[in-house]
Amino acid sequence: MQTKKEYRKAVFIVTYKIENNAIYYLLLKRKLHWKGWEFPKGGIDKGENAKQAALRECFEESGFKSKKIISFNISGKYKYPKILKDRPNRIGQTYKLFACEVKPKPNQKVKFDKKEHSNFLWLDFEKAIKKLSWPDQKKCLKIVNNRLLKI
Repeated sequence: MQTKKEYRKAVFIVTYKIENNAIYYLLLKRKLHWKGWEFPKGGIDKGENAKQAALRECFEESGFKSKKIISFNISGKYKYPKILKDRPNRIGQTYKLFACEVKPKPNQKVKFDKKEHSNFLWLDFEKAIKKLSWPDQKKCLKIVNNRLLKI
């Protein structure tokens, strides 16, 4: 019997810090499934809502607990370029956008899953928007940056 292929429910988390009145965004260098730069993201687990998933994924993909989370009324979906071995019944992801502020201590390193990512960068908006690999994430970064500049 053929299983219906569905979209995986997920969250995008634009993770940022503020230093010397400047905003810096966390980008992770992806190595699992594809290669390129992204911000933290991940699936919504059974029994949790999107906000809970965003806080969990922020911590799992950075090592930082966020005290400030902003939920945006922004969502979207995209198809995977190929069927992924670890997600055989998924054809892509839907996402809801969040922004999480983190406050790392001086010289505190980002803790990321080395199976998924190989590096990280803290970048200002202009550098981050150029580095991101996907149009959906560039759009989301612009939305978050515009919101943060108004605060």
